Amino acid sequence: MLGEHRYELRTTWTGDRGSGTSGYRDYDRSCTIQIDGKPDLPASADKPFRGDPTRWNPEDLLLAALSECHLLSYLHACVKAGVVVVGYRDAASGVMVEDGRGGGAFREVLLRPHVIVAEESMVDAATSAHAQAHEWCFIANSVNFPVRHEPTVVALPAVPSASGQGADHASGVPRP
Repeated sequence: MLGEHRYELRTTWTGDRGSGTSGYRDYDRSCTIQIDGKPDLPASADKPFRGDPTRWNPEDLLLAALSECHLLSYLHACVKAGVVVVGYRDAASGVMVEDGRGGGAFREVLLRPHVIVAEESMVDAATSAHAQAHEWCFIANSVNFPVRHEPTVVALPAVPSASGQGADHASGVPRP
């Protein structure tokens, strides 16, 4: 299904301390991001830019978008490849470099997904599915810096049953 998809949200600055932007140190960088039907997202600048470190910042959100997009694309790639994923977590990191003129850019993002699959026979296909997921990831295809992957894929260990035969760890179903 091909198509154009539109996304809308509202970002409202909530950081006026009474004098607006009368000076660089006179306002708070807090804002609220809102999408109808979803919880409000309190956001701010990153701490080095006078932001509130307890709130999400644009750099966090970009990294989160890349990580989640890869996850969702990867799960789809695994279904297509007949791989049963039973666990996934990512330790993503990114490097942003300031340009000395008030701006900057991300230099790269590294995703480190740790994937657990149902059976040892699925490990190779599960590892290969990361390349397909990268091709499908809308967000990675939208940025102008490299998004690298260092995946780890492991299989659930077989749990011996009382009869001595292996059993599927996730369901307890006996395996031959």
